[in-house]
Amino acid sequence: MSLQHLPVKPAVLTFFLPLTLLLGTATPFPVAAQGEQTTEQLDEVIISATRVAEPAASLVGNRAALDGEALKMTAHVHIQEALSRLPGVSMHRNNGQEYLPAIRSPVLTGAGACGSFLLAEDGIPLRPAGFCNVNELFEAHSEQAGRIEIIRGPGNALYGSNALHGVINVIEPARFGEGWRLGLEAGPNDYGRIKLAGSGEDLALAFTDSHDGGYRDDSGVDQQKLSLRHRYKNDALTVTSGLTAVNLNQETAGFIEGHEAYKNADLVRTNPNPEAFRDARAVRLWSRIEGRSQNGDEMPAWVVTPYVRHSRMDFLQHFLPGQPLEENGQRSAGVQSALFRYGDNSRLIAGLDVEFTRGWLEQSQDSPTQGSPFLQATIPVGKHYDYSVNARQLAPFVQWDWRFATRWKLSAGLRYEHMRYDYDNRMLTGRTRDDGTPCSSGGCRYSRPADSVDRFDNLSPKVGLLYNLSDDHQLFATLARGFRAPQAVEMYRLERAQQEADLDSEQLDSIEIGVRGSTDRLRYEVVAYAMEKDNVIFRDTAFFNVSNGETEHRGLEAVVAYQLTPVLDINLAASVARHRYAYDEILSGVNINGNDVDTAPHHFGAAQLGWAVTDSTRAELEWQRMGGYFTDPENRHRYGGHDIINLRARWQLSPALTLSARLVNVLDTEYAERADFTSFGGDRYFPGVPRSLFVGVELAL
Repeated sequence: MSLQHLPVKPAVLTFFLPLTLLLGTATPFPVAAQGEQTTEQLDEVIISATRVAEPAASLVGNRAALDGEALKMTAHVHIQEALSRLPGVSMHRNNGQEYLPAIRSPVLTGAGACGSFLLAEDGIPLRPAGFCNVNELFEAHSEQAGRIEIIRGPGNALYGSNALHGVINVIEPARFGEGWRLGLEAGPNDYGRIKLAGSGEDLALAFTDSHDGGYRDDSGVDQQKLSLRHRYKNDALTVTSGLTAVNLNQETAGFIEGHEAYKNADLVRTNPNPEAFRDARAVRLWSRIEGRSQNGDEMPAWVVTPYVRHSRMDFLQHFLPGQPLEENGQRSAGVQSALFRYGDNSRLIAGLDVEFTRGWLEQSQDSPTQGSPFLQATIPVGKHYDYSVNARQLAPFVQWDWRFATRWKLSAGLRYEHMRYDYDNRMLTGRTRDDGTPCSSGGCRYSRPADSVDRFDNLSPKVGLLYNLSDDHQLFATLARGFRAPQAVEMYRLERAQQEADLDSEQLDSIEIGVRGSTDRLRYEVVAYAMEKDNVIFRDTAFFNVSNGETEHRGLEAVVAYQLTPVLDINLAASVARHRYAYDEILSGVNINGNDVDTAPHHFGAAQLGWAVTDSTRAELEWQRMGGYFTDPENRHRYGGHDIINLRARWQLSPALTLSARLVNVLDTEYAERADFTSFGGDRYFPGVPRSLFVGVELAL
């Protein structure tokens, strides 16, 4: 590797469990035993919608979740493998642990596009508002999660900036009430993973250490994750405290180029960027302090959750001319609070979320730029950016739920959010070299704005109705407005002649109508939605960050789980959608108004056929479908889509021993995890994983 890595030691993950004053959270969920019916039951509870456990059937709006048994069966190496089982979610996997996200949206790209999704662990956002990273889900300990829940579309009043297109919440990586267990896994390309987890009465631990040599040249990943939890409880108070720490060292493989290059056996294992890498570490510490009313109710009267976070990431931007090194990090602290008041047929939730962040970013280049004379003249050696941002987020909210008739429930909420950035440029202002000398050919590519203070204020209302057709079937409809403030990189990492980013918050208006229900053998949910998004932030043809884009989104999502026979069941998650540009923009002589947004497949989904071979053995055949999509805004280039078949099985040989096997891409299909087109490089792809066999053993200690 041509650049020195950040010296991240595995010892960084050796932490002491904080005392009881640290964080807490989630309620255990019932999961099906091996060989039992896998359809969800009516007593399933959901945490993410209101920060407390409540029956899923009472939620006003969509819901989807992966329980512990589904996560054990999937045993994902990459989070995309698990999330593909959920409707409306389309994570396009890059190399290593990288990905590009989509929830009721096209796959969003660009420096701040990750701000459209709120990604959390135990209800705590993985990153502070305004400082997202497009790959940040690798900072969640999803490999040992007890559950993953999602909200599709704008979140309710309890969620603010970043909950624009959806929320993903990874729940309970370390769980109370489970015995100690050790898991060992092996696979191709020197893949190996160790998982250790267990708990005492009030202490729980989960640790994962994995190594993947990568199926492409120079593309290995080493990753360690640690989660600790402690619980204290008396008659009036419960304090659950926790810590998650993550360390990632990745050698990154870039795109391969050429039309349908993913079908070329000589190219798919190559790496055009063997020098690329990503090193990252993150720590989160939190306490959930939950008070109960004096009348003995189980539901909390109030919840306060203080937390602190720290993260740092160094990576080589191999996709940019000159391959500059980016170093970024953040330290943040905040408090989530909620007060619950219950009436005979109503509930009021009111609270205040507060967060303070100090983030920083540096970008530098240590060798001359290769390529055209223009690139060499405008992208100099030396430092390009060096800035820090102090951010403050204040967000009061209120939500009222009212059962105004026997079968009817109304939910209405409002959130106000204030976001303030205090930006400090620690270099020379403008588009010069770091020593102040100008670049030829019109000026340097990178532009540094002067110090500034910027604020964004947003209101986010949501109203919904639920109608109970019967005890087991519901109709629901919601109207919501979501938003996201511009991310710090969109405000202060400018290019060319732009000296100031005059950006507005992105805003999305959404309507959805759905029906769901469950019987002894069937569980289903079908949702139709329409959304309009304004002030879309993008980089225009002059390389200015602007916020005058508009898009429209229409879709239909379905989840069906059906018990075919006592030993056979089928699960389906399917999405059909159109995502279009809704404003005038001329690109390469084409007005993109009305075109499909690039990387927006019209349909995708997955289905699993499960077989309870015996009471202790379960097998699963999975079909994953990715529809075709355009790879450029002009809609001139297209990827045709693909179908993948996976096979999985788990055998519980004894109470102390479980074996597992997963055959990924059974038919060894040639496909692209991600397809893209650029005017300077043409078609380019991240090739899909070839047929791979993974085996594992789990021991109860």
